[in-house]
Amino acid sequence: MTGSAVIFHDMAHLSAALAAAARTGAPVTLLTPPGGAGYAGPGYYRRLLARAAPAHPGARCRCLLDCGADAALALQALRDGWTEIVFAGPAALRGKIESAAEATAARVHAAAPAAVDLLAAADIEAACRRALTGDGV
Repeated sequence: MTGSAVIFHDMAHLSAALAAAARTGAPVTLLTPPGGAGYAGPGYYRRLLARAAPAHPGARCRCLLDCGADAALALQALRDGWTEIVFAGPAALRGKIESAAEATAARVHAAAPAAVDLLAAADIEAACRRALTGDGV
């Protein structure tokens, strides 16, 4: 699944992104903030997703947990059931994390895709629409 990406920081951001995806029919890639797993923890983002997703059943999305360069957090995220993580640490460690990810069919990305950071948006709904459709309507 391809699509535009947004960085969400809280429930309001996540709900706006999922609502825009459901409304437009466009898939969205949801990204936690850079290194977000380190300060909020993998469980925080998992709980946000579990609460927000049922309200937007038509939304097509995938979510990447950004673990920064923290190998321990990356491994914890895989154990916690994350299927896509970003790990920006050394290649030698990435190889070990990718091996662990293979056991659960998870994917490890060396970098997050380009994304609109909703923290900087004055109007998060408009920012989500623009990210998904390319227009400001």
